[in-house]
Amino acid sequence: MVKIFLMAIAVFYGVVALIMWFAPLFWYETTPGVAMMGPFNLHFIRDIGLIFALASGALAWGAWKNLPLAAILGAAWPCMHSLFHNQIWIDRGMPIDEIALSNLFAIQLPAWGALYLATKLKSSLKP
Repeated sequence: MVKIFLMAIAVFYGVVALIMWFAPLFWYETTPGVAMMGPFNLHFIRDIGLIFALASGALAWGAWKNLPLAAILGAAWPCMHSLFHNQIWIDRGMPIDEIALSNLFAIQLPAWGALYLATKLKSSLKP
């Protein structure tokens, strides 16, 4: 089950990466709260899309090959990203709104869930 959920998060991050790369304006206009952070910036959006692609690949590789360290590294940036979004939410006065719910379900739960699941993988490496 651990591997299935890790792969699901990896696929989610992969889809986000593809949207950010191939449809950045769509992503900017439809992701709750993004437009309020500043004007559209193609370079920045694609940079973040590449980071999501890297996280996706590391999570998938870790799950597929039973490599906890790879999966933990794949979860590292999403967890740091989620901490940044917590700060944004606090600065906004901690409202429970569409942006907060998007933050919870699209950023917080996948990031921390991936980290937790990565620690549950049984390593295939022999000591």
